[in-house]
Amino acid sequence: MPETQPFFLTRYDLSFPTLEKTMDLALGGKIDYADLYFEHQTSESISLEEGIVKRVWKNVSQGVGVRAVAQEKTGYAYSDDISPEQLSAAARCARHIASGGENVASRRLAAATPRHDLYPVSEAPIDVPLPDKVNLLQQIDQIARGVDSRITQVMASFASEYKVVWVVTSEGVAVGDILPLMRLNVTCIAEAGGERQIGSFGGGGRDAFSFFLSAPQGESVPRFEQYAREAARQAILNLSAVEAPAGTMPVVLGPGWPGILLHEAVGHGLEADFNRKGTSAFSGRLGTRVASPLCTVVDDGTIPGRRGSLNVDDEGTPTQRTVLIENGILVGYLQDRQNARLMKMPLTGNGRRESYAHSPMPRMTNTFMLAGESSPADILGSVKNGLYAVSFGGGQVDITSGKFVFTASEAYRIENGKIGAPVKGATLIGNGPDVLTRVSMVGNDMALDSGVGTCGKDGQSVPVGVGLPTIKIDSLTVGGTAQ
Repeated sequence: MPETQPFFLTRYDLSFPTLEKTMDLALGGKIDYADLYFEHQTSESISLEEGIVKRVWKNVSQGVGVRAVAQEKTGYAYSDDISPEQLSAAARCARHIASGGENVASRRLAAATPRHDLYPVSEAPIDVPLPDKVNLLQQIDQIARGVDSRITQVMASFASEYKVVWVVTSEGVAVGDILPLMRLNVTCIAEAGGERQIGSFGGGGRDAFSFFLSAPQGESVPRFEQYAREAARQAILNLSAVEAPAGTMPVVLGPGWPGILLHEAVGHGLEADFNRKGTSAFSGRLGTRVASPLCTVVDDGTIPGRRGSLNVDDEGTPTQRTVLIENGILVGYLQDRQNARLMKMPLTGNGRRESYAHSPMPRMTNTFMLAGESSPADILGSVKNGLYAVSFGGGQVDITSGKFVFTASEAYRIENGKIGAPVKGATLIGNGPDVLTRVSMVGNDMALDSGVGTCGKDGQSVPVGVGLPTIKIDSLTVGGTAQ
């Protein structure tokens, strides 16, 4: 947790009285709400190819964003100079853009402490010596190549950031957070008989560097070795994949990362801005059935160490566990301050932004479906002929209609209740609100992804988590080439 005033602000005259004057500038001219978002971020990236380090990058940035909100209008201005003079200029600019609401007086500022500490890391990953990180990538290269002689290329990368933020609001709150984040990625290319296939895996979160060097509970192999072997396994597996079937058929989604389909096809449609404007397929449907009674979907920003978790969101609101769909009934949306106020609904701690140069909006944190009662074996055994999708690559979704297209990076035929041959080129085509009504079995094996998710919306990217138990969708269109 940061001190009352973060270290990077101590060189400026940014006492509470100075900040209160800045807030008064932003609130002038009939403004409903205003806030200041200070940020100092150090980022790094290291990549290894062909056994050698190809790129090392490090960057330090800092700045402040000033937001003024009047009814549905938002004025936003930012500066990488956080001196009192530039703060005042940004506040006036934001106010002029948004002016037109009610006259609101700012409250006297008081420091607040987040109600939870979800990532108490003693040494930030970015402070670990560079040779240790390079050594890790070199070990990954050796392990992946040793899996099979058909692995011809290995690419490994490590990225981390250390972000200190401080949010000051016109409601009188001043609250900060310190956010470590890291991610390790491995990509392998396998070649045989003129065929070339790729496999990728990785993980991370808001944790210490030792996370990669340790094994998950109950296992003996460290995570970095698991990542290397898994990427190599996928590449080798895809060499033997047959063409994917095409048509409408039962589809079983595996646990963990396939939750990306839930995130894209359903989660975005439950963000408050789309629903307030009536542009989501879920608009106006609170209290109605939107999914099978077996489906309960939550967004939880309070899971310790997870990539999508936050102590407070980027508006200073404590994060929480929000139930979105309960036993198939739509019960909530993901809210930021502006949309919650306009919709007269409670805050959920989902106001997020990419950086100080971006205005916040409602975004997901860790979004997943709760476990059911069926065993994965029973789910697979109930399908005579269908598709089992274990992992996904890219995808697209139309928020208004809910229509989506996803490409499976690892999938198999299901034949007489058994996992059959691996397939390539499979795409899943459907409609988010409709597909959840076709879920007929939900597994007891809910898992979160390994910590690699990044979500894009309106040009902003933020880290997120996804999750899913094994589920059976009775009917879904599969795009492929085999008949």
